Amino acid sequence: MKQVEIKGIIPPVVTPMNPADESVNIPELRNQIERQIAAGVHGIFPFGTNGEAYILSMKEKEEILEAAVDQVKGRIPVYAGTGCISTRDTVYLSKRAEEMGADALSIITPSFAAASQKELYDHYCEVARHVNIPIVLYNIPARTGNKLLPETVAKLARDVDVIMGAKDSSGDLDNLKAYIDLTRDIGKDFAVLAGNDGNILPCLKAGGAGGVAGRANLWPGTIASIYDYFVSGDLEKAQAAQDAIVALQRVFKFGNPNTIIKKGVAMLGYPVGDCRRPFNYLCDEGVEELKKVLEETKDLC
Repeated sequence: MKQVEIKGIIPPVVTPMNPADESVNIPELRNQIERQIAAGVHGIFPFGTNGEAYILSMKEKEEILEAAVDQVKGRIPVYAGTGCISTRDTVYLSKRAEEMGADALSIITPSFAAASQKELYDHYCEVARHVNIPIVLYNIPARTGNKLLPETVAKLARDVDVIMGAKDSSGDLDNLKAYIDLTRDIGKDFAVLAGNDGNILPCLKAGGAGGVAGRANLWPGTIASIYDYFVSGDLEKAQAAQDAIVALQRVFKFGNPNTIIKKGVAMLGYPVGDCRRPFNYLCDEGVEELKKVLEETKDLC
């Protein structure tokens, strides 16, 4: 298996799109990746939730990954979001991602239809049979309708060699801590990542490995510093960096978080476009609140 240390702050980088036809803007994607690396992030995650994986075609995902791997050039790990609704499609995209040079796979649970824990377990086992790079499980039940229980995560971690981590975006800190506690002594380094930006430092303090942070699209350096300060032992500065990104939370009541983050990136002056329709609306009140937050946090990097 390819050796990848799963750790730190991994931005689910936005997918820039051209306003005229919503096609993917590859040159600006490269620019965003370079911006993230320059700020000190510890990995790049193309076509995650903030990268609008749910609305991209297979061909677009391959084009995005090709550009990401080429742009990164081995400086930090590239995590490919290869989870699909069916096991068959997930196997296909996971194999393609490995062939194209991804360092690790982030595989979201299947969505829409309700899945039992056995079905989820079998799904991940089947995908794992076809690849030889690390898999990070991805739990986001509010979006998929399927919760990956801590006991299932622990069983997969024990039973499947290439399953090396889990990202919890449930927003439930107890669930996140259960992932950590139940995989702490399984005989291999298993990385648990916070999927909610507010839980990055709590995750690290509980024994986790970092976070997949959507707000790193806005403030990559500040969010990367949460991890860097923590590992250096400066908990006061780590907490200050964690607290600094809280302001965006008050905008989320107005709309979809990844719509808000992408609009925020555009407001910072980057031509990333809107999210692909229909998921691109933010009311006037939300726009004004977002502008206020960006003004309040203008000193963050």
